[in-house]
Amino acid sequence: MTGRLQPSPLPNGAVRQESLRSINLELVFRHIAAANRPISRTELATVTGLTRPTITRIVEELLSGRLIIESSVAHNGRAGRPRVGLTLSRTGPVGLGLDIRADELAICVVDLSGTVRHLSFHRAASRDAPTVLADLAAMARTTMEAVATDELTVVTATLAAPGPVHDGVVQSAPALGWRGVQAAGPLRDSLGIPAFVDNEANLAALGEMYASGTTDASFVYVSGGLDIGAGIVLDGQLMRGTRGWSGELGHVTVYPEGEPCPCGSRGCLQTYAGLPVILGKERPPTGVTPEAVIINQAETGDPQTLAALERAGTALGIALSNVLNILDINTVLLGGSFSLLSSWIIANVRAEIDRRVLTASWAPIAIRPAMLGPDAAVIGAALTSIDQIRQHPTTWLAQQPRPSWS
Repeated sequence: MTGRLQPSPLPNGAVRQESLRSINLELVFRHIAAANRPISRTELATVTGLTRPTITRIVEELLSGRLIIESSVAHNGRAGRPRVGLTLSRTGPVGLGLDIRADELAICVVDLSGTVRHLSFHRAASRDAPTVLADLAAMARTTMEAVATDELTVVTATLAAPGPVHDGVVQSAPALGWRGVQAAGPLRDSLGIPAFVDNEANLAALGEMYASGTTDASFVYVSGGLDIGAGIVLDGQLMRGTRGWSGELGHVTVYPEGEPCPCGSRGCLQTYAGLPVILGKERPPTGVTPEAVIINQAETGDPQTLAALERAGTALGIALSNVLNILDINTVLLGGSFSLLSSWIIANVRAEIDRRVLTASWAPIAIRPAMLGPDAAVIGAALTSIDQIRQHPTTWLAQQPRPSWS
């Protein structure tokens, strides 16, 4: 839809000038962000229906706030002098993501364009909540100082947690031994910026959706690692559930009288397809990931590892079949550790889905490794941190010095 957006009138029929300014600014910024090339001021006036003087004022404000830059030229396919193009800034505000993995902590910085500007990993010294949060905060402070030299300003931090989250509290993370851990507060206090916590599978699903460039996708993202979660996306919308706790695939029962699970139940998917279960008693040496150990053992034909991978694929296929029968989704993305181990588990996953999903015989389910692999959650967390500025740039601009002409 093009044309000038108008704010809702006040009860007396008046329109707040500041509200109109914000709406028009966000409209222009969305068109710049959505363009897959530099877009000119003339094109912006055409697609938005705004006047050239209004476009000029908004563009100057966005330039002053370091949200866009004049880069290269914009060609419109017509004869004549090329026009100066506008695109998202590679400096200015950025988002920071944090992730807790099986044996390491990950940190990521993403700029307004969605480009990863920093990605690093640190071995986890402990799973104790205060220690983990302190280590994450130390990593974040070091990273914030490092990216500041590139004129990047971290505005928000988001932590990907392996379990249900509500209001900054990790309600339960059996793989970590956490219950009722306040995570957002300590990070916010330590970093001095807004900090949030979300379920890692949800964040990974959002990261995958952004990476694919589609806004109307429907898929089940399965995150393997410390815990097994599912990010469920329907028509481009993440399904969070009534309280935001949906997607706990790891605690779906696959064998009712099966192995006891740390969550207190029995036969959970986690007890058959979790990374520690596949790894067995083997412990990775320093600097080597659990996935690397499993892959090495599988490639050398270790029978115990191959059997564990086969069991994991079968159990995962059973759990996913229940989800697919209920939701009628035609795509499964294997993410996290599963993306690295997909060569050994995907056949069994597919066999169970083909056997158990009612519609599979005439409407096959696509099953494939996720694009972002094990980094989807930390990238998704960083994208979430910067998305508020992408959606509402006026919030950021309000904190910047106003240009003299405004």
